[in-house]
Amino acid sequence: MSEIKTANEVQSNRSVSRLLGLMRPWRGRVILSVVLSFLQVACFSLAPLYMGWSIDAMGKILGHDVTGDRAISFVTGLILMCAAYLLSSVFSYLASLLMTSAGENAVKKLRGDVSRKLSRLPLNYYDTHSYGDILSRVTNDINTVSASLQQTLTQVINAVFTVIVLLYTMLSINGILTAVGLAVIPVALFLASRIAGKSQKEIDRQQQLTGEINGYVEEYYAGHNVVTVCGREATVTAGFEEKNEELYDAGRKGMFLADVLSPVIQNTTNLGYTLVCLCGALMAIAGGLSIGMIQAFTQYLTQFSSSVTQALSVTGIIQTIRAASTRVFEFLDEEEETQDPEPGAFPAELKGRMEFDHVRFGYQPHRTLIHDLCVKVNPGEKTAIVGPTGCGKTTLINLIMRFYDVKGGAIRIDGVDSRDMKRERLREIFSMVLQDTWLYNGTIMENIRYGRLDATDEEVIRAAEQAHADAFIRTLPGGYQFVLQEGAGNIAQGQRQLLTIARAMLSKAPIMILDEATSSVDTRTEVLIQQAMAEMMKGRTSFVIAHRLSTIRDADRIMYMQDGDIMEMGTHDELMAQNGLYASLYRSQFADRAE
Repeated sequence: MSEIKTANEVQSNRSVSRLLGLMRPWRGRVILSVVLSFLQVACFSLAPLYMGWSIDAMGKILGHDVTGDRAISFVTGLILMCAAYLLSSVFSYLASLLMTSAGENAVKKLRGDVSRKLSRLPLNYYDTHSYGDILSRVTNDINTVSASLQQTLTQVINAVFTVIVLLYTMLSINGILTAVGLAVIPVALFLASRIAGKSQKEIDRQQQLTGEINGYVEEYYAGHNVVTVCGREATVTAGFEEKNEELYDAGRKGMFLADVLSPVIQNTTNLGYTLVCLCGALMAIAGGLSIGMIQAFTQYLTQFSSSVTQALSVTGIIQTIRAASTRVFEFLDEEEETQDPEPGAFPAELKGRMEFDHVRFGYQPHRTLIHDLCVKVNPGEKTAIVGPTGCGKTTLINLIMRFYDVKGGAIRIDGVDSRDMKRERLREIFSMVLQDTWLYNGTIMENIRYGRLDATDEEVIRAAEQAHADAFIRTLPGGYQFVLQEGAGNIAQGQRQLLTIARAMLSKAPIMILDEATSSVDTRTEVLIQQAMAEMMKGRTSFVIAHRLSTIRDADRIMYMQDGDIMEMGTHDELMAQNGLYASLYRSQFADRAE
């Protein structure tokens, strides 16, 4: 347990170091800010000394020692005190401005790194992590760092300089009073370390639970309809309340311990303040120290105690930053997709010929899903992939698109191994229509044009007509300028699928992939779409995943997959003549209709 705790502490400290390292490009601003902070502290520490001079001069004047020098000393002390406070404010403003600039630039860079990381992570990462936890890392955790980084740095720097400068100043006034005033500091530091350790543990748990609760909300909000139909609202609510209670408990303990740190330290240092006042009074009576210097010393001690309190109380914020930055850097350190080759190969002429040469793949090293797949697809052929759930249909598509890389063998496109091609160029070859539609917040025209950004309005409308989406689009307010909400929730599921089909039709990609592309449309519309897609797929190589076998009877090749292997392959008529697995599946779908 202690080894795990030590490893976590090392990782947290490394995260803080990496976070500060992000500010290296703006180190000039940071250095200048540090210099200005020192000047601010120096000016601020001179003000009590000038006030002490004025008080001593006033004491002489009240003692009937009214001379020109005393009056000048009194006025000069007041002027210098005001000037010191004014300069301190100016330096503080400039230091904060520079540190804020450097901190925000560092956080901006961090957001950019996270954004680029999202595009470089393998699909496996998204399959094994909840979207809510990912979202919490890239938004909530980064916002936590952004909100506290530069403020914390400024406070820590000021506190350190203040402690150093004031310690020197107090020693120069009186060593005995300094020793008395600082005697309680070790006690304060001991209490602070004990409280901070417990606080860090709860804050780490709070950040983790925040990610978990975001994932829980995202998961069940996305399936709200299913939860309602199954009558599981009470169960889901109870689950949320349980996680919410855990988050509340961690947040309450963490914030309480962080907040209690300041009053504990303040009350401890007040004891030293009291002892200094007592010893100072005795020294003043004995004539060893003037009233003005005692007043200046007590003010210095107050500032010193406040700086120590500030430095220790900010540990709660530092702990939050450590926890948040650790989660962000854990995300940034995740294993990425294999690097694209440089400069990368590409077919001299794109025809759409594909070859699966002894392909082997498994999501886990100890479990192979596709064992030895060998298929050659000629340009312009339509290949249908059918089989029971979990047989490897979608996995095969993921391998074609290089969402995953094969573990053995090769997938070649016009003679070029897909692993020798840059992913971006590879995916330009394909156009996809998935069962799960994806549309973004924008006009219908913009969403269809997403398939080919240089398409004209006329080409977009033509694609919509081919997909039989034009009719329903023109019934919407604004027609093609109708704005879709996030997730296109303001149109029907079948209409969303028509738009994605229109988007694919607009693309000029030589290879098409259709994954249950008509699963959410009615039978009559499906027939019309099949006719349009047949026209669209002329001259294009296409892969069709289908559960409705009636939609792939005209395929040039039908592959029946089971447990990752091709069990049967041929045309519809050939497979029906074999009277094997495909024929059995086909007859089962049309048994009721035949009767």
